Amino acid sequence: MEGFYKGKRVLVTGAAGTVGSEIVRQLYAFEPAELRLMDNNESALFFLMERYKSGNVFCFLGDVRDPGKLEQLSGGLDIVIHCAAFKHVILSEYNPFDVAQTNIFGVENVIRAAKAGGVKHVLFTSSDKAVNPTNVMGTSKLMGERLVTAANALKNGGGTIFSSSRFGNVIGSRGSVVPLFISQIKEGGPVTLTDKRMTRFIMSIRESASLVLKALTRAKGGEVFVTKMPVARIADLADVLIEAMAPRFGHKPYGIRTVEIGAKPGEKLYEELMSDEEVSRSMELKDMFVITPAFKSIYQSIDYSYSDVVSTGLSKSYVSATEKPLDRDELRDYLVKNGLIDNVLAARAGVAELAEGTL
Repeated sequence: MEGFYKGKRVLVTGAAGTVGSEIVRQLYAFEPAELRLMDNNESALFFLMERYKSGNVFCFLGDVRDPGKLEQLSGGLDIVIHCAAFKHVILSEYNPFDVAQTNIFGVENVIRAAKAGGVKHVLFTSSDKAVNPTNVMGTSKLMGERLVTAANALKNGGGTIFSSSRFGNVIGSRGSVVPLFISQIKEGGPVTLTDKRMTRFIMSIRESASLVLKALTRAKGGEVFVTKMPVARIADLADVLIEAMAPRFGHKPYGIRTVEIGAKPGEKLYEELMSDEEVSRSMELKDMFVITPAFKSIYQSIDYSYSDVVSTGLSKSYVSATEKPLDRDELRDYLVKNGLIDNVLAARAGVAELAEGTL
C-alpha cells in the first residue's frame, strides 16, 4: 500500500474531520509528493496546518459546494479522497436542503473537478446509513454512492477511476456514543441507552482510515467497498465502559445506573452494511466485501477481479443483527487494544484546553 501512495499528489476534502485527519496522518507516513487538505472548519484546519509544517502539505479553506475551488485544487492531482459531508441524522432532518447541497451536489462538484483535472483515482467515503435509508442523511449518502459509480460510465474508455468505501460506527469519533457514555459516567450517571437490543458494527478511527486507503488501491471503477467490522451490543458497550471508567472518575461501577430511553426517530435496532439486493452482485475479500455495479453492461471493459477473493457468491447480507457480537471480555480487549478509551479522554482534554484558551 505504501508504494501506491508514495510520490503521489493527493487532495483530501473534510481533512480536519475525525476520519479525514486520520487519513491525512496515515497518508503522510507514505511520503506522498504533495498533500492538499481542504476543510471549511477554520479552527480545525489551522491546527491541522500547525501539525504538518512541511513543504509538501498545503491547507486550504474551502467548501465542496464551491465547484471553482474544487477545480482549482484538483489540477495535477493523482488522487482525491472525499470525506467532507454532513453526517448528523437529526440535524440533517431539520436542514434537508443544506444536506443536499453538500452531500449530493458536493459529490457532483468533486466528480466534475476530478474529470476536468485528469485525476486518476477518486474515493468517496460513505456510511452504513446509505443502506435502506430511513432519513435524509442516509439517502444523500446513497445518492452520493450512485453518482460516484455512474461517473465511471462517462470515462469513454479511460480517465478517472471512481469508487466508494462504506463503513459503520467509527467508535470514539465525534458522532459515536462513546464520548457521551464517558461524559455520563463522569457525572455519576445515569448512562442512557436508546434500546438494550441495539447492535452496531464498530471500528476504530485508525482502522477505518486504513481500510479506506486500502480500498482505493484495489478499485477498478464503480465498486462500493464494505469493510468487515466486529459487532457490539450497545448495552454491553455501556457496561464495559462503566466498569472501566467509573473508578477513574471516583465512582463505584455498581453505583452507576443504565436507563433505557427509547430509540430516536428513524433509528434502527441494527446496522446494515449491505442490502439484500446487493448480495447477488457482491464478493468477499479477506478484510472487506466488494459490491460491483448493478448495471455491469455499462462497464464491460472493467475486470472486477481481486487478488484475495474468499468467495464470489455470498449467501446473506451484512447486518449487525445476524453477525456474532463480541462478548464483554472481547469488547473490553478491543477497546484497550485500539486505545479507544484513552483517545476519547485525550480528545476531551484537548477540547477543554482549546475552550479555555479562547475565552
